[in-house]
Amino acid sequence: MIIDSYDKDTEPVISLKDFYGEKKDLTEKCLIIFSKNILEYLLDHFECQKIGHIESVSGSRPVYKSHFEGQEFAFYLTMMGSVLASTDCVEVNWITGANQFIMFGSCGSLDKEKTFGKYIIPTEAYRGEGASYYYAAPSDYLEIKNHDKVEDFFIRENAPYIKGKVWTTDVMLRETRGLVAKRKSEGCIAAEMELAGVQAACDFYGLELYHFLESGDVLSESSYEMEGLHSANHDLGKLYLALKFLKEI
Repeated sequence: MIIDSYDKDTEPVISLKDFYGEKKDLTEKCLIIFSKNILEYLLDHFECQKIGHIESVSGSRPVYKSHFEGQEFAFYLTMMGSVLASTDCVEVNWITGANQFIMFGSCGSLDKEKTFGKYIIPTEAYRGEGASYYYAAPSDYLEIKNHDKVEDFFIRENAPYIKGKVWTTDVMLRETRGLVAKRKSEGCIAAEMELAGVQAACDFYGLELYHFLESGDVLSESSYEMEGLHSANHDLGKLYLALKFLKEI
């Protein structure tokens, strides 16, 4: 069973050293980017340098380094989904030495009235995916450890936000009416696809994760609204919040 997957007592068979050689120490802070538009904006408007590549059989993705108001940071375009996003994070730690990650993406709102016009700061993630069970002992929810630090920053920036539980799912096409109702009854205000796995991997390897979301589409037991999805996916406002937050970590 998936809940038997956490093994902290024996050594892994595969090491990133097998693929990348010795671990690098190039920078400390890193932005996890989901939007190709935001990635291209950074490349067009900032002075950027390639410092590594995430390699796989499906292709190579660059990792870049840049600066914002005196703060050095790395950034890369992550793959979607818990298993791929968590693996990317761990690999970028090895490739660059970055140990503080700011992740900001979009999500589906489960409560439009609560989330409309606000960023979402997750406090817990429901583990409706697979990756987190390899990095943490089984449980229904995983604590998002640095949510208070993110909230403090949002307060100082006067950025609108709401805190709450989110639902990490592996399969958006199986977000059924029954599961939406169940997660909402437990207090979840949004659904997304990465956080539980990335947080669990960061906890396991001693990395720091800071996370916030912007809701776009809306899921309810009776309907689906997607009008705001494109805007939430590619909003430059959350990029600049993440860049300003670099000074806080």
